Amino acid sequence: MKLLFLGDVMGRAGRAAITEKLPGLRADWHLDFVVVNGENATSGAGLSAAHAKALLEAGADCVTLGDHAFDQKDMFGHIEQETRIIRPLNFARGTVPGRGARIYSAAGGQKVLVVQVLGQVFMKRPFDDPFSALDAVLKTHPLGGAVDAIVVDMHCEATSEKMAAGHWCDGRASLVVGTHTHVPTGDAQILRGGTAYMTDAGMCGDYNSVIGMEKAEPLRRFITGMSKTRFEPARGEATLSGVYVETDDRTGLAKKVKMVRIGGRLEESRP
Repeated sequence: MKLLFLGDVMGRAGRAAITEKLPGLRADWHLDFVVVNGENATSGAGLSAAHAKALLEAGADCVTLGDHAFDQKDMFGHIEQETRIIRPLNFARGTVPGRGARIYSAAGGQKVLVVQVLGQVFMKRPFDDPFSALDAVLKTHPLGGAVDAIVVDMHCEATSEKMAAGHWCDGRASLVVGTHTHVPTGDAQILRGGTAYMTDAGMCGDYNSVIGMEKAEPLRRFITGMSKTRFEPARGEATLSGVYVETDDRTGLAKKVKMVRIGGRLEESRP
């Protein structure tokens, strides 16, 4: 299978990059399944129902969220209706709608399990243990058995926690990729057990910014310790950032992994 994961969509610029570029990439790269992290797609904080629809219509098979999952209030109801949206698995049980893991059918009929968890290190509030949450799902849905591919979105701050999750899932998932920090890492690799791994997919947003936000207000707060206005997403040309993976049809493990960066300011990288 050919899988594409695209990192955090940031505001209007990120949404434009998805709608303009993803349909062509699906066709040109013969993609079987596409996952997009959309938790910053609406004004940089959360995902509205309308913007979720736009990402799905552009070619995403599944949209993952994150710690801003329900910043847009209409997502509380919409996530129950739209099964192609995944929120973090390890929110406290019974407190939020939606699901954190779901099996989808790829273009060729293959079964793809998508899972998202939130890390605990440096996050603003504690969540349930992501490692035990992942373990339970992976034991229930063995790769190469119940499902043909497994994509894990590890949404957290600490690179060490993301790397630990990669090794925890090695041999049990097709891809473990980090999101949340908006900066693409240069460590795309296949781990010893056959799982593709990248510490952070980066963002689909304008990199002439401070992690996707217009520079003036973040700079003011860093320099003076004072806030003046709200953060606003930068609106220049976005770079489409993510990771491409090819898997073995028999085992579901990775055969190839490649960083993806298209458009905008960053150096281009394609499969």
